[in-house]
Amino acid sequence: MSSLTKKQMRVRRHLRVRNKVRGSSERPRMSIFKSNSKIEVQFVDDDKNITLLGISSSAKNLEAAKNIGAKAAELALSKGINEVIFDRGGFSFGQNLKALADSAREAGLKF
Repeated sequence: MSSLTKKQMRVRRHLRVRNKVRGSSERPRMSIFKSNSKIEVQFVDDDKNITLLGISSSAKNLEAAKNIGAKAAELALSKGINEVIFDRGGFSFGQNLKALADSAREAGLKF
């Protein structure tokens, strides 16, 4: 039996994926983070080590996930970002992440 906590296992998954996934200026990485109170989305260019765009919600429920996905896609499209690499940050692709991804796709973002 492992003695790692849930958070330690998530961070370990995240780092394993981050070794393989890199964003560029043509196709930035759409990084998702969920805390106990909010959901954050960032568009990161890993070649230059800069965050191109960041947005955060004030809630963590399903409706907030849908809204933040649509708003993030809208802002990304206005900055000329059409395609991204989706990085779920080690979180499971559950109800809220699926709603966020679906609303971003519906708004026109490709990943």
